[in-house]
Order: sequence, then structure tokens, then C-alpha cells
Amino acid sequence: MQQSRREFLTMIGAGAAAVTGLAGAPRAARAAGTVTVLNWQGYGTDEPWAIKAFTEKTGIEVVSDYFNAESEMLTKLRTNPGVYDVVLFNSARIQQAVDEDLLDPVDLAAFPNAAGLAPKLANHPNIVKDGKVYGVAWVWGMNALAIREGIAAPDSYAVLADPAYKGKVSLYDDAVTAVALGAFMTGQDMNAPTDLKAIGDWLKSLKPNVKVIWSSEDQWNKAFSAKEFDLSVYWSGAAARSRQKFGLPVDFTVPKEGAIGWLDALAIPATSENKDSARAFIDYMIDPAFYVEWATTVGSPASVNTSAMDKLTASDLNRRIHDPKFIETMTLMAPLADETRESFNNLWQEVKAFYAG
Repeated sequence: MQQSRREFLTMIGAGAAAVTGLAGAPRAARAAGTVTVLNWQGYGTDEPWAIKAFTEKTGIEVVSDYFNAESEMLTKLRTNPGVYDVVLFNSARIQQAVDEDLLDPVDLAAFPNAAGLAPKLANHPNIVKDGKVYGVAWVWGMNALAIREGIAAPDSYAVLADPAYKGKVSLYDDAVTAVALGAFMTGQDMNAPTDLKAIGDWLKSLKPNVKVIWSSEDQWNKAFSAKEFDLSVYWSGAAARSRQKFGLPVDFTVPKEGAIGWLDALAIPATSENKDSARAFIDYMIDPAFYVEWATTVGSPASVNTSAMDKLTASDLNRRIHDPKFIETMTLMAPLADETRESFNNLWQEVKAFYAG
């Protein structure tokens, strides 16, 4: 879900965020009472109002540094020991970092606000190894179906091939998501499919219906507004923003096959020199008070803290879309070997070439 986060950041004006950042190369030595956070720019941890409130409450200075790809994040951790105290991880990448001894395990009992974390996500296999938890589950989201308001919610991804939607379907330009959909529809595990040909054949069957293959939230909003399609694979949080921020008549639904889920966690590097400050900052990030402000004034994914979600109004679109029942039914993206990811990419390129032919 890297692309989704990048687009989320773009849509909320991440580039204009006024934060305390690392100038040039990260500093090897810092004053006591600081916490250095490595994250996507504009993704919650560097909100100016949040940093101000946290520092006023604790006296701890927050220093922000950024990455533009998860591979860059891992490189920064490997090559800058002792610099970072908190790192944002896609949970599907945590096992790799643990295998490289880059992360410390965390004791959730040391985080007062962790009491509200949904157990299935707080202890998800993506972030647990040998009985130890290596990140505090923070936010989650889903890829499923967006439909134009007034259209009956479909109960299956099979609708993507329904002749009634000829020329009215939009797909997300992402190999992992495409393979997951094909896996759902061919009775396979989306994280470990065994018959890529069957998946490719199902995806190719959608050709008469596919009008748009989108790669950015802005592109999706413009094409939907222009009525280029009525049915689309889309991100849950983006659907909430499209309706709430841009007034688009879109509804979001999760079919019976379930959603393609993702989970982000905040982790503490093994070489952190400010682990107490790191724990204090992470606890603030999972505090319901922080989340409600972030969700209602900026726009955010769903909080893993169910207490935070409960504090949103019953009519809040973000709360309605991210129904807790989906935590039980969605399939989270799992770690993928490089060769598996390459095979997914190759298949998706083949399918797109077929669409274009």
C-alpha cells in the first residue's frame, strides 16, 4: 500500500507541512529529551499541532526525517545506527527488519493507550516473531469496491466482469492488488497463490469493462467526477476523502470475498538511544485524542485503537467505512519474497498489455 500512502500525503498537502526536520544528513548525536521519527512526510507523526502538544506535555523535542520508499527506509536504518527512535513500518516489512536485527521487541503493557488496540491487529503475525511483538499497530485500511451513489452494492468482486458494467470499470494500477483480486475469484490465497495463469485469465476477462486504470487519488477523483466509470477498486480511506472533502457521490463496499487489508505499525529501532522517549511518543500517536483531531481536521486511515474510532461521531464517514467487522474478515497483505513480487509485477504487465491490445 505504499502508493496509497503517498497519494494520501499528496492530497493533504504533505509537502507544505511545517515540521522540525533533519537538515541534510541525519545527525549522529542529539540532545537528551528528543525523539527522531522516520516516516512518510505528512503521515500523522509530523503534524505541527501534534508535535507542539506532545512537546508541551512531555518536554520531548520531536525531530522528523522522511523516506520516499520502504527500501529507502530500510537503508536509512541499516546505515544510521543510533539516529532513529521511532520508525513507521508497513507490517508486511517488519519480519525482514527483525531478521536483520534492526528492531527491538515492544511490551504493549508499557503503552497505556495500547489497552484499546484491536487484539487481532495488535498481535497480528506480521508484527510478531517467536512470541515477541515488534511494532505497535497504529492504523489500517482496505482495498475493496467503490460504487457511484444510487447503485446497489455488489456482493462479489465478480461484478467487475458483469456485462452491465461494460466500459464502466476502473482498476487500481497495482500488481499486488490485482493478483489478490484474481486470487479471491479463483479460490486461492492472495498472499501465496499457486496458479498465476488462472489469476491472469480472470483479470483478462475484465477487458470489455475496464475503462480506466488509475494510479493516483487525484486521477481517480477527476475521472469519477467526469463520469468515466461507475465501479472501481479503491482505497477505503480515499473513498471517505473523495466524499467528505470533494463531495463526490461515492459509496464504499466490501464484497463477500473480503477486503485486501494493510496495517501500519510504529516500531523502535534496536539502536535507538532514546527508547523511553520513543515509547512516550508512540503512546501519544495511539491516543484517541490525537487520532480524532487527525481524522477530523486532516483526514486519516482507520485507527487500530478501537477507543479512538468510537470517539468519532456515528455519522463520521471514516468510522462507517472502517467498520470493526472488517478487521475480522479482511486479508492483510503479507511479506512477499522478491521473486514473488517480481512474478506478480510481470503478470500485471502482461494483463495491462492485453487490455491495451
